Amino acid sequence: MTGSAEPPYLRIAGEIRRRIADGRLKPGDRVPSTRQIARDWEVALATATKVLNRLRDEGLVHTKPRSGTVVAAPAEPPGPAQTPRREPGERRGPRQDGELSRARVVRAAIELADAEGLDALSMRGVAARLGVATMTLYRYVAGKDELVLLMADAAFGEQGYPDEPPPGWRARAEQAARALWQVHRRHPWLAQLNSLFRPLPLAGLLAHAERLLAALEELGLDETTRMDLQVVIYSHVQGLAVHLERETLAEADTGLSEEQWMEAQGPALGSIAATGAYPAFARLMTAFRRDGYDLDLDRLFELGLRTLLDGLTLLAEDRRSRMGPAY
Repeated sequence: MTGSAEPPYLRIAGEIRRRIADGRLKPGDRVPSTRQIARDWEVALATATKVLNRLRDEGLVHTKPRSGTVVAAPAEPPGPAQTPRREPGERRGPRQDGELSRARVVRAAIELADAEGLDALSMRGVAARLGVATMTLYRYVAGKDELVLLMADAAFGEQGYPDEPPPGWRARAEQAARALWQVHRRHPWLAQLNSLFRPLPLAGLLAHAERLLAALEELGLDETTRMDLQVVIYSHVQGLAVHLERETLAEADTGLSEEQWMEAQGPALGSIAATGAYPAFARLMTAFRRDGYDLDLDRLFELGLRTLLDGLTLLAEDRRSRMGPAY
């Protein structure tokens, strides 16, 4: 033999590169996720991560929030001054893009979770994304559990508030709920972490709770009711956001988009409607065959928030009427 076999990650990257070159994968198309690569080529997730990192370094793909890794638009050919790429197995020298830090480790982990989901997160995967040895990360974090907490705290802390809150409890409650929704929109994996029974002790998350609780204080409700309402509003955000991550995982696992999956399920749903046992459902199916239905989570969030706060307004008004004019 004249040389060692090509590393698996280079072989797989070459196959995906050919799909891009011959047009089977077009700009904007999703490329196989780390899970798909690991499953289809029977390699470890860390190897799959190296595949996507290689393609990303070459400018062929980029990460798109809530869409995963997609084919990048064609770029101009690199000039002659570009730093040459290392050959397989070549030892890496000192990084030229700044020293590694805890903040950089956390940011790389967030980017990986945003693109591939929290299940795909591993210390090896983050290390591969940063181009360092896995053990290097342990200089900055104790392990994956601590890393996930740091990621969540940083993600919740991204969404700030103006110094002056808007006037009125309802405007302030809307501001806090919408901020939480935007954070979950950017980082769908957050919805998988926090349990109502075991809330995470995170300053970034508490900043949103503080805004919401301060707004509810204006209503003069007792402590238990205020806490209950804060939990209900947070649960509305989390309950919708959890489906963002689930859809990303389902598409990665099945290879089917939401539209393709619904089209495949159409005959089964039609058969159920045709039994006559579910007339309200059948009427909806008839209407949607004509006009369609767009499952818009942003619209559902606003509808749910408005409904919750309308009910809270009635609750506050009822309390005022019972307490009398002095309230």
